[in-house]
Amino acid sequence: MKLAVVGGGSTYTPELIDGFARLRDTLPVTELVLIDPATDRLELIGGLARRILARQGHPGLVTTTADLDAGVDGADAVLLQLRVGGQAARLQDETWPLECGCVGQETTGAGGLAKALRTVPVVLDIAERVRRANPDAWIIDFTNPVGIVTRALLQAGHKAVGLCNVAIGLQRKFAALLDLAPGDIHLDHVGLNHLTWELGVRRGGPDGEDLLPGLLAGHGEAIAGDLRLPRALLDRLGVVPSYYLRYFYAHDEVVRELGTKPSRAAEVAAMERELLALYGDPALDEKPALLARRGGAFYSEAAVDLAASLLGDGGPALQVVNTYNNGTLPFLPDDAVVEVQARVDASGPRPLAAPRLDPLYAGLVSHVTAYEDLALDAALRGGRERVFRALLAHPLVGRYDLAGQLTDRLLAHNKEHLAWA
Repeated sequence: MKLAVVGGGSTYTPELIDGFARLRDTLPVTELVLIDPATDRLELIGGLARRILARQGHPGLVTTTADLDAGVDGADAVLLQLRVGGQAARLQDETWPLECGCVGQETTGAGGLAKALRTVPVVLDIAERVRRANPDAWIIDFTNPVGIVTRALLQAGHKAVGLCNVAIGLQRKFAALLDLAPGDIHLDHVGLNHLTWELGVRRGGPDGEDLLPGLLAGHGEAIAGDLRLPRALLDRLGVVPSYYLRYFYAHDEVVRELGTKPSRAAEVAAMERELLALYGDPALDEKPALLARRGGAFYSEAAVDLAASLLGDGGPALQVVNTYNNGTLPFLPDDAVVEVQARVDASGPRPLAAPRLDPLYAGLVSHVTAYEDLALDAALRGGRERVFRALLAHPLVGRYDLAGQLTDRLLAHNKEHLAWA
């Protein structure tokens, strides 16, 4: 089995390699190709990847290349984890929205739109080249904004599934609080990428006992602390929102905080420099502890499980994925991309019937879906007016004067990445 990782020079990659090594019985990879134009980083990470596999007795071959077409040739699955513009572009996404009193974040709000505009054309070009090299290959997208990118891939007819680590992170957290094995926890996880709520936490499977009321009663303070939301809010809602909902539920508070501390992009850039120095040590043969602070916790396990379900010959497995709605949330169009539990096998994901979504959440999901429609249109066709319309539609913007100011800044900071600008 051959897998290719586009963006293999990411400092995330050793986390992924560690998962391939530990879970080789789940996903028997024989060849792993790391693809990245940043050849200096790529060689550091490729060397560490080989040492990690060797330490754990994994026989797989690791190769590196800057040649996308050669790298994806013959791959059974291609994982996308790229960042167009690197951390420098992320720093801009997190900075200029604050000048307008809006949250600066790489996937939410105006910064998230900028990332989508830069990313969608690049991903579609990669996917088309994958299709020419191997039309049967699955594309697993971990590139943000996952919902918009996955929708672009699906609308272009690619065999694609979107993946995020929020659900698996919550599953692991809840399992630890309840003293249960992670596999014993099933989440009623419903919404859009980075806009989800846990409506139930079930023991054993979709029809199991709902442990959520007891979880909130016994551990609400700890959960609220992780989300950086008031415990009283969780008690009033009776559900657990994704931590990305803080950008909506406490927007002005977040903006004030972001204006008084270094950006997350600056923190990550410093961390990446330290990680790359560690990766260059020929004695290092395991992922360093520092990597846990980089983000993407449990990404490797989610990616391995998803690839195993798509490429294996076993029965369907349950996993939270991003895929076409197809009636799962009846108030959304079928071609919206939702993030829900699905049965996944070689034919792709089939969403489970989702619990009814309260209007309190369904209204926001509908609103953000409308924004994503316009964001994807802007990413595919370009144009100042399309950018303005997407920003005006976003629930964190919603004013014509503010949308105009943000449009000016977005275009000014992204000219080098937008051919039409």
